[in-house]
Amino acid sequence: MDLRQLEYFVAVAEQGSFSRAAATLNLAQPSVSRQIALLEEELGQRLLERTGRGVTATAAGHALLAHARVMLNAASQALSDLKEMHSEPVGRIVVGLPNRVAMGLGVPLIREFRRRLPNALLSVVEGLSLSLREGLIAGRIDLGLLFDPAPTPLLSYEPLMRERMVLVAPKGYRLPKQVGLEVLADFPLVLPGSHNPIRSLVDSVLLPHRIVLNVVAEVGAVHTALAVVEDGLACSILPDSALCLSSRRSEIQATPIGPPAIHNLLVLAMPRARPATRLVAETAKLLRELDFRNGARSL
Repeated sequence: MDLRQLEYFVAVAEQGSFSRAAATLNLAQPSVSRQIALLEEELGQRLLERTGRGVTATAAGHALLAHARVMLNAASQALSDLKEMHSEPVGRIVVGLPNRVAMGLGVPLIREFRRRLPNALLSVVEGLSLSLREGLIAGRIDLGLLFDPAPTPLLSYEPLMRERMVLVAPKGYRLPKQVGLEVLADFPLVLPGSHNPIRSLVDSVLLPHRIVLNVVAEVGAVHTALAVVEDGLACSILPDSALCLSSRRSEIQATPIGPPAIHNLLVLAMPRARPATRLVAETAKLLRELDFRNGARSL
């Protein structure tokens, strides 16, 4: 039994006719019939039977058909993978980035992608981790970076960075070296909305302690929260790396939260069911090498 015989058999079974299968394969019908006969002889099973309206698969034929399709697809994928090893990756890949990651790392990512993969196209999708996670599951995004995503069997998560959350305040505030959880309620806070991973993380930590924060405003993005703090209107709770997004760093100050400390987690997420092409593998490698804490450092 070889792949050519399996290919002929699948064609006849799907077309329901030796003549139509031969035309599809661009072969003479006797050649197709001969290979099917050899396959049946080798297996000791009748695979096809003629009817008044063409050809149908026997019970043995139906059993072989499922395996044959798998084997032919595997052989095709193997050939494609081997060819890809000797050529530059091509095609389009969609990468999902949280908004604040895209602000700090979008330019270095695109610059390095163009240098390493000049024949491929990078498409960057920005948004909240929740919407990016949904895009990965739905197949609209090939791989992405997510903050504290909910577990799912459909995606694989690879931890990339764990960082401590800090209380960010205008420069006029007197802050201790670190702020305990119960003290956070004493500060007027501007926080991301409830669908933001930062807000979800903070709420999940404080809820068991029955600590109610003094939230004076909710915003949609980290850089907006920073702008509010820079203007002296309120404080905020943000990851330490978010401070690099501040356009007026001298106007704000920060102190760690704890004990207990609050940490967020950035992961590289990829769909489990989708085949990892070389383009996906090379892009994932590039994402792992980004400097998430400093944002603008060259790779």
